[in-house]
Order: sequence, then structure tokens, then C-alpha cells
Amino acid sequence: MHQDTTAGLPATARGAVAIIVNSRGELLLHLRDDIDGIAWPGCWSLLGGGCDPGEDDVDAICRELDEEAGLGDEVDSLIKRCEIRDEHGSGQLISFFSAHWDGDETQLPLAEGVKLQFFAPEFLDDLKIPFFIRDGINRYLTSLPPKRRLPR
Repeated sequence: MHQDTTAGLPATARGAVAIIVNSRGELLLHLRDDIDGIAWPGCWSLLGGGCDPGEDDVDAICRELDEEAGLGDEVDSLIKRCEIRDEHGSGQLISFFSAHWDGDETQLPLAEGVKLQFFAPEFLDDLKIPFFIRDGINRYLTSLPPKRRLPR
């Protein structure tokens, strides 16, 4: 796991997101609503959200995956990868998890946002993705063993 990049900053609210990858090496992204009052409107992001009071990041990501897309019990091998602060949006300290899922994203019951879609890593540079999310995805991709590393 990467070190926390927020040493010395004041305590803040927490959140959690999941990098969900299928067997083809594609990443599941969530197109956020384009409305006022939410962080990163109209951007592609990862499924996840804020921790409720007293809730740890593992429980939060499981709850958020279930609430947002019905994936609470569907993903395999949830692994905590790193923590990054969303300095330009919500201000939350975000825990990044990775998991595997081979389903059809078009059949998920999307409860928030516009759509879910798998993307091959080489197409991510063309998408509007929040800085901290892109950083977490890049950390994940570069952490893969060379023989499993996905093309960029």
C-alpha cells in the first residue's frame, strides 16, 4: 500500500472508492451527474462515496458499491491500495480499493449518476477524470506486476 500523502494536514471527513477491473483489464468508471452542489459534476469517476459517522472505509465502500450499483456482494478480492485527499473537491481523505468483477455493467441498477462503463486503460487519458481519481488509478496500474501490467 502507498503511504498516506496527507501527513501534517488537519483531520477531515473520509471516503472510499473502488477500482473495479474485469478479466480483460478494463476499469469500471461511473459518469457523475452534471448538477450543481456535487463534487466533480460531469466527470468520470470510480464508484464510492463518503463514510458515514463512525463507519470505517471498508464498510463504507461495501455500502456504497451496494447502494450505487448493487455490487455489494458481487466483487471479488477487495484490497485496500492507497489513500489520497481530494484537495480540489470534497476535501475528504479517500481510501482506494481494488476488486475484480466480470459482469455486464449495462445491467447494473444504477442509483446515482448517468452511467457505468468499462474502459481499457489506454482510453482513460481521453476522459474527464478528477485529479485524485486519476492519481489513484495510475498508482494501481503501475503497481501491477510487469507481466500483468495493462497497456497505456
